[in-house]
Amino acid sequence: MSGPNRSSAVMQQRNPALDAFDDFPTPMWATRDCLEWLRRAGHDLSDAVVREPCANRGFMVVPLEEVCGSVVASDIFDYGVGYDVDDYLFGSLPSLVDWTFINPPFVLAAEFVHRAIVSSHQGVAVFCRSAFTEGGERYHELFSVSPPSVILQFSERVVIHRSAMRRAGDRYWDQSANEGEGRYRNAASATAYCWMLWLPGDAPALPWRSGFDWIPPSRERLERPGDYEVRGNV
Repeated sequence: MSGPNRSSAVMQQRNPALDAFDDFPTPMWATRDCLEWLRRAGHDLSDAVVREPCANRGFMVVPLEEVCGSVVASDIFDYGVGYDVDDYLFGSLPSLVDWTFINPPFVLAAEFVHRAIVSSHQGVAVFCRSAFTEGGERYHELFSVSPPSVILQFSERVVIHRSAMRRAGDRYWDQSANEGEGRYRNAASATAYCWMLWLPGDAPALPWRSGFDWIPPSRERLERPGDYEVRGNV
């Protein structure tokens, strides 16, 4: 083999300037899963105004635009795809929208959820590590006050890497491996993810009582051509 495979579909170089941000883009198929579940539960988003305040490079925005009436996208950092630069947590409350979809920075997720709940009159969908359900402080600050209506646990692993979008199983060159000598890896993840949904107001009743559901294996069915192309700054 002559050298590293630098195809944009399997390898994206790290930009040290982005390391200060929680840059973990959400695979598009994972957002399509949530939208499918909401449709089955009776939620019609075809005319909904949806906000995505951690838009990153638009990997969540694209599948939202496939289904929703309009999407208002922004981020605190300019990732080079043309979204407004805005600090969602700073200043006055954002204008009211129908829905907020978000993959927030882990350490600030509770703050993002609180702000999303009061500025979304139909629902809030939060993509997060399953470990977000843990923690005494998080329980007292968020879950004991505003528990989610339902948790949707992925039954297959969602591959998420810092500053890169990679298809599960694809080979990529990891320059940091072998003490900087680098080596090939297969894209994988040891972290479990879920969607948490808050459904305030007059949202349709859930079809079950437990408030918990599994998302069946669906990545291959929901992937689309172009999902893993490089977007913006990397």
